Amino acid sequence: MNDLGKFLVISGLLLTAAGALVWSGFGRAWLGRLPGDIHYSRGNFNFYFPIVTCFLVSVLLTVLMWLFRK
Repeated sequence: MNDLGKFLVISGLLLTAAGALVWSGFGRAWLGRLPGDIHYSRGNFNFYFPIVTCFLVSVLLTVLMWLFRK
């Protein structure tokens, strides 16, 4: 249980730090507007899917989880 507690505390701190960065406006200019993100608009209809942004976040989280396992 000791390892689980450490993991939860570290995860909570990282999530809090990431939330504070997003809330402060960090990355607002480029996050979600990367080349490859899909944006389609016509009239009153807008469709937006940030596929490249999702991929980069996934890679980052995978690397972080891999580092914490070792």
